[in-house]
Amino acid sequence: MINKGDKVKIEYTGKFSDGQVFDKSEGRGPLTFEIGAKQVVPGFEKAVEGMEKGQEKTFTLTPEEGYGAIRAELTQEVPREHLPKDQEPKIGMMLMMQSPTGQQIPAKIAKVTEDKVTLDLNHPLAGKELTFTVKVIGVNDPEDKKDGCCGSGSCSDSKDKEGCGDSHGSCNHEH
Repeated sequence: MINKGDKVKIEYTGKFSDGQVFDKSEGRGPLTFEIGAKQVVPGFEKAVEGMEKGQEKTFTLTPEEGYGAIRAELTQEVPREHLPKDQEPKIGMMLMMQSPTGQQIPAKIAKVTEDKVTLDLNHPLAGKELTFTVKVIGVNDPEDKKDGCCGSGSCSDSKDKEGCGDSHGSCNHEH
């Protein structure tokens, strides 16, 4: 049985409540993380804890168990001239912003006016109910201990439209 401190390797598919797939390990290899190390969102970790190698499970996370509720304070208006001159801003377009500390932050354009653009800095999966189907394919496998943190990574680091393509958390990756 998977417990805190165990290094787990899983295959997974994540879907929105309408059934649309937003992320999956297929084609990228399994996700490896340590239970209790805050490398994935809390609800995901809690759902995997207690499973056994070879077990498959489907579970649904509320926004609070996943990426949190949408926070209004994470939207901001910026003058249009602060955006790249070579691109016409459009609602839904994703931009990479830089924090004062140099961290790359994904931002979605929420509103465009003649002189201002409203950016939404919430995580792309914030406010959404997420359903995952996971299969445990390894627990404390010796070859995983030397790999470091998360193996293949995720957060739709492929060319998915819904994922943020960014890395988060203590090992530069979070689900």
